[in-house]
Amino acid sequence: MKKVLSSLRIKNFLLLTIAGIVNAFGITVFLSPVNLYDSGISGTSMLIDRITPDFITLSIALLALNIPLFAFGLKRQGPVFTIYAIYTVAIYSLAAWLITDVLPIDVSFASPLAGQDLLLCALFGGVISGVGSGLAIRAGGAMDGIEVMAVIFAKRLGITVGTFVMIYNVILYIICGIVLQTWILPLYSIVTYFAGLKTIDFIIEGIDRAKSAMIITTMPDEISDKLSEEFGTGTTKMDCVGGYLKQEKAIVYFVTNRFQLGKVKSIVHGIDPAAYITITDVADVFKKNN
Repeated sequence: MKKVLSSLRIKNFLLLTIAGIVNAFGITVFLSPVNLYDSGISGTSMLIDRITPDFITLSIALLALNIPLFAFGLKRQGPVFTIYAIYTVAIYSLAAWLITDVLPIDVSFASPLAGQDLLLCALFGGVISGVGSGLAIRAGGAMDGIEVMAVIFAKRLGITVGTFVMIYNVILYIICGIVLQTWILPLYSIVTYFAGLKTIDFIIEGIDRAKSAMIITTMPDEISDKLSEEFGTGTTKMDCVGGYLKQEKAIVYFVTNRFQLGKVKSIVHGIDPAAYITITDVADVFKKNN
């Protein structure tokens, strides 16, 4: 227990608090007022809120569905993740209740900021809730129990986690269409879903993703020195052997951004025209002082 508590960080709880409030704002101010739906357990909770008696609110449905899922996934996900995730959902639920029932904001039939414009509500609701979900993931938690459910059931069904989530959301939107007796709102909800997905990617991976260059060359020292001189950063060198000619070579590994790729290629081929360069995306870069 002491080990678990020592692993928890105040800054993570602060970030998760912000994430829960942001997500609640996107859902309650843009999506719920015009009957658009989020994805996953959050979208399911919104549907339950709509078709059940008034005392079963969005906040209650979120807690009732998410907390058992996170608790059930405790063994696989670990106690730190579970604590962070339950805390995030609690903040999300509390903020949603404050916005809909306490604060003097009318979200009963239209968005206070976008009116009844479905496209604006779908886009802004998706982006804002995506920011909240992305922040939660970066802080080590989660906003939605659908990922836990996917991990638990996907293997048993013989499908991937991503496929499970997609199938779940398709079924959710079909049910929404049947309940609402219209397909316009579920279709706009799909816009919300994809807007949220892209936003989560930006939050987690960064808008300007780093690039890594793997340079296979017979002149590693010259290339490494020149790259370090030009960009003021270090490189990593590794010995290797060509699989076809069995020639001894070296790999120079270098992380940069997309704006500098042209210069990297020019420097490398200016020193070794025969150098082989591969470029890959880097989702994040962790330094010692991070």
